[in-house]
Amino acid sequence: MQTASELDAAQLGLKSVGKLYHNLSYEELFEHEQANREGAVSDNGTMMVDTGKFTGRSPKDKYFVRQDLSAENIAWGSINQPVSAEIFDELYEDTIDYLAGKDLYVTDGFCGSNPATRKNVRFITEFAWQSHFVKNMFIRPGAEELTGFSPDFTIFNASNYLNEKWQKHGLNSEVFIVFNIEKNVAIIGGTWYGGEMKKGMFTMMNYWLPLQGILSMHCSANVGKKGDVALFFGLSGTGKTTLSTDPERKLIGDDEHGWDNDGVFNFEGGCYAKCINLSAENEPEIYGAIKRNALLENVVANANGVVDYADGSKTENTRVSYPIDHIDNHEPSLKAGHPQNIIFLTCDAFGVLPPVSKLTKEQAMYYFLSGYTAKVAGTERGVTEPQATFSACFGEAFLPLHPTVYGKLLGKKMEEHGVNAYLVNTGWAGGGYGVGERMSIKATRACINAILDGSINDAEFEQTRFFKLNIPKSLPGVDTKLLNPRNAWDDKEAFDATANKLAGMFIDNFKKYLIEGDVDFAQYGPKLD
Repeated sequence: MQTASELDAAQLGLKSVGKLYHNLSYEELFEHEQANREGAVSDNGTMMVDTGKFTGRSPKDKYFVRQDLSAENIAWGSINQPVSAEIFDELYEDTIDYLAGKDLYVTDGFCGSNPATRKNVRFITEFAWQSHFVKNMFIRPGAEELTGFSPDFTIFNASNYLNEKWQKHGLNSEVFIVFNIEKNVAIIGGTWYGGEMKKGMFTMMNYWLPLQGILSMHCSANVGKKGDVALFFGLSGTGKTTLSTDPERKLIGDDEHGWDNDGVFNFEGGCYAKCINLSAENEPEIYGAIKRNALLENVVANANGVVDYADGSKTENTRVSYPIDHIDNHEPSLKAGHPQNIIFLTCDAFGVLPPVSKLTKEQAMYYFLSGYTAKVAGTERGVTEPQATFSACFGEAFLPLHPTVYGKLLGKKMEEHGVNAYLVNTGWAGGGYGVGERMSIKATRACINAILDGSINDAEFEQTRFFKLNIPKSLPGVDTKLLNPRNAWDDKEAFDATANKLAGMFIDNFKKYLIEGDVDFAQYGPKLD
């Protein structure tokens, strides 16, 4: 362990500091969390913390500094909001002033398991639990690697600082998450949510890597005993973590990956799983990963520390972060070869998409750029029930470059390596949200297993009416009535009207990707009746 005395305020970019706690061990962090009364301990020794009113990300408060040279690369708009260098400098100075003289936690880690492209990241936080969170989520350097560690990027997290000048600055609120690409710095203020640091670095990797011809992806990944790699794309709540955690396959990672000439590699060293309705029966690997060194967020527990995972009274977005080695069957190198199967996970709140569809390469491009799903309750502030949304590449909130940059890279990779693609609906069947029922994990697992073992290719297929998707007529472990979603609805006319409505939403959304001279992938999408 590197001791606090090896760093001073100037080396951290601070004016002054109180005590510095640098690269503490898990045991030391646990002691600090208890001493600072930052949380409570569950009955099995897991630390539990609350993140206040911020139980999800604040996407409307995320900004990039608009300046040369990065300005010409960034796709400016509602996702990537600009802020001037002058405003950043003022906010940065205010942040540094706020942190001056405080006791701080400094954590160093790697982002990216490929040494050729990984980034050295330093996190400076106010609370021990925030240090614990990034220690879980990022790759933990060994003692030798920490000697002389020099950060490529630094995040200053002043979570208790509120920007009272936000209206003068033209910002959305007193909360801010601002990235300065040229200075390799980000500043966070006003939110306790640890996910801002995690997704902040993912956003930066999504900037750096594609400019080097490497595809960055919002997906989980695992590898079978024969070396066959599968990617699971999807937004939060669609099942990336649950479905990639498989006792028969080694987990490479649950959320963020790159795809280069050698294959797939994880950005992180941990997992960040949703806990709502978690059970040992349905998700035994994740349930078993919740133990000492894991960190629970916003869960409800009784006086004896027994967690009620069904209780969403604080938020539906209850979470746990844990080192990836809490999953017994993980890939230690956090890397593997090129994928054989790509699975797009979507949570269809309308209940009209099939549980599994086999896609052509052109359809894969269409559904990747569309990124249809539903925002799941609690994932973002203000979302209390699922809402239909389109998020390019299943992660538009984290894409600094134009979505077509990632789309073209995916198409190139698929072509080079002959990858199969599937669309899997983990949302509703028999009706939309509030009427139908959510797909069971068991049924979805059966679909995934058929893809991974290749047995889905033995099925007889038919094509759906509105979305022109190829679906199996039967599949072991899945109710045949569910495979064709129209059959699961009692009111067939209502299904047709709903499917036609959603098809229209797809068509309207995709108009922004119809670029003259490019391939018209819209022809591979749904058609209006």
